Amino acid sequence: MTIKRWLPLLMLLAATSLLLGCSKNDDTDEKQAQLDEEIIQDYLEQNNITAERHASGIYYKITVHGAGKHPEPNSLVEVFYKGYLTNGNIFDKTANASRVFPLSNLIEGWKIGIPLLQEGGSGTFFIPSALGYPNGTNNVPPHSVLIFDIDLVSVQ
Repeated sequence: MTIKRWLPLLMLLAATSLLLGCSKNDDTDEKQAQLDEEIIQDYLEQNNITAERHASGIYYKITVHGAGKHPEPNSLVEVFYKGYLTNGNIFDKTANASRVFPLSNLIEGWKIGIPLLQEGGSGTFFIPSALGYPNGTNNVPPHSVLIFDIDLVSVQ
């Protein structure tokens, strides 16, 4: 038999395997997103925090409204910050000096959250794992919800 005769069947099998493979990952991602949502809501409730939910899935609480401009995607942002897990373990923070970052190089949760602040503003951001470090880092286990306290010093 020639390959032409089997080609439609092979293409159907390949397409089916691709769809099934994607579906499995989508289900896993969706389950993780639901788990992160529950973790964030439980944390907010246990700590008596009222936060707003962004369409992306992050929650945020603006603690100080700034008076300056909002960052844009290609802005350089100068910040003080503390990053910690829901168990309180701090995994990163600025010491005595602020840090400057290109917003475009940061995790998705920061790309979404920092533009909600104005220069001189501060906020706390509750970031689902998919918008943080889904595979973890040295100090962050995989699939961890991240919390950041961020002071936006300036936008360049």
